[in-house]
Amino acid sequence: MGTTPQPDIDVMLLLEGTYPYVSGGVSSWVHQIINGFPELRFHLCFLGSRRDDYGEARYAMPPNVVGLTEHYLFSDEVMPKPHGRSGDAATAKLVRDLHEQLRTQDDTADGGRHSRAQVLEQSLRAMQGKLTLDNFLHSEPSWSYLTEQYLTRCTDPSFVDYFWTVRTMHTPIWTLATLARALPAARVYHTISTGYAGYLGAVLARLTNRPLILSEHGIYTKERRIDLFSAQWVSDNMPVLERNAGDAGYFRELWIRLFESLGRMCYDAADPVIALYEANRLRQLADGAEPASTCLIANGINIPPFAATRAQRPPQPPPVMCLIGRVVPIKDVKTFIRAVRVAVGRMPGLEGWIAGPEDEHPDYARECRELADSLELGSNLKFLGFQKLVELLPKVGVVVLSSISEALPLVLLEGFAAGVPAVTTDVGSCQQLIAGLGPEDTALGSAGAVVRIADAQALGEACTALLGDPVAYARAQAAGIARVERYYGQPTMFAKYRAVYEDALARSDDPDHATPRGQVATALREGQVPGRVPPPLQAEETS
Repeated sequence: MGTTPQPDIDVMLLLEGTYPYVSGGVSSWVHQIINGFPELRFHLCFLGSRRDDYGEARYAMPPNVVGLTEHYLFSDEVMPKPHGRSGDAATAKLVRDLHEQLRTQDDTADGGRHSRAQVLEQSLRAMQGKLTLDNFLHSEPSWSYLTEQYLTRCTDPSFVDYFWTVRTMHTPIWTLATLARALPAARVYHTISTGYAGYLGAVLARLTNRPLILSEHGIYTKERRIDLFSAQWVSDNMPVLERNAGDAGYFRELWIRLFESLGRMCYDAADPVIALYEANRLRQLADGAEPASTCLIANGINIPPFAATRAQRPPQPPPVMCLIGRVVPIKDVKTFIRAVRVAVGRMPGLEGWIAGPEDEHPDYARECRELADSLELGSNLKFLGFQKLVELLPKVGVVVLSSISEALPLVLLEGFAAGVPAVTTDVGSCQQLIAGLGPEDTALGSAGAVVRIADAQALGEACTALLGDPVAYARAQAAGIARVERYYGQPTMFAKYRAVYEDALARSDDPDHATPRGQVATALREGQVPGRVPPPLQAEETS
């Protein structure tokens, strides 16, 4: 017998709502990774909601991207045309078993992982057999089961709302299982989140017996929970006035449990499970990740282009506080605008800049502009749209991040490298980036200030305090430069990801002699960077 030929794709990146159609930190990181490994052939699998929700690609494809597959989870094309089906007892049992297994999984460490693997295996087998999407949506047993669940668990709002919620939730599960069988083969799969992309990764790993890598920038289930609590499109059986703080209606909890289940399936299938900083790794463990498979790889940036801009900075810090990011609710741009009002009251010549696209959430962008008008900020506040950071940062006095959720924001590192301190909300790794982590890092000093979420007064006051104190500003500037150069350079990140890719590719090529689960993660946790090939930058320098 001849050997099975290797796929032409080295790494398939599974991307949900990000690169190449949405700009921002995660997409910038994806572009960085692809360019950082020119010898690897990448295929991109982009998952979106509907095609009309996205414009043209925001990034020029690097030459080592050998293919792009797009799949839109909620487009009309994925839905089968409705027609009644009688179904049978076997179909009815499959519907019930799949629902109950997803609803009540055993979450104990070993038993939970084994149970979830069985759920995935059984659901894939069922979807390939009698439990088609058509059967699930339109058969009499499915209708009976949905009616029973509605009467048992949810009597308000209407059954129509319940039916459409369940239909919307479950359709992507089938379409992704079908997509997994249609995608070209790859040696390694790399998902940049849990959620739908992570579920697709788990399916691909199960179907192909190839390795899956997970790099989780933010915690997907946490971010979806934030989205769902404020979402207007989710019907709610719990009126706002009757809801305690933190309560969610039945439909919101259904969505949350779905994403938690998908996340656990991804954690079980992935090796390694990568977080950007320790607090997120601990959250992954709490959400079901196996400790041995988890590790940290911090984001890194290409420092020299930003460092070169320091010479362009004026002697005194420009009286400009700048939010660099998309104009979307999770960035809490409204708090930034209110903070500009506070800061202008203390420093009349100060300007607030918002540098980022407004097309992702146009209603929110409009509300932000209306807020600025109502606060009579006039020329003190400017919406700049997308900007090239190497041109923008020399004109900025302080980078401001007002987000309600972040992971490890690249924009702070880029600002530090350009000599710009930061004021941020206390989210993600921001405290670590501003104040340091561990004795050696904290000894470098503070690179700015951290304030509470949604505290416009504190945010504005911290910006003016920094801009108005040349000595404190110089110290923060020096601390940011030292911190990014010591801990957050691109070569460090590439060396760790090279070790991850080499390990995964070796396991893919020779599964009979694969390294034990968690081996590369353990090495990275212990501060080792295993690998056999020098990083690309070294190879380029010697050529």
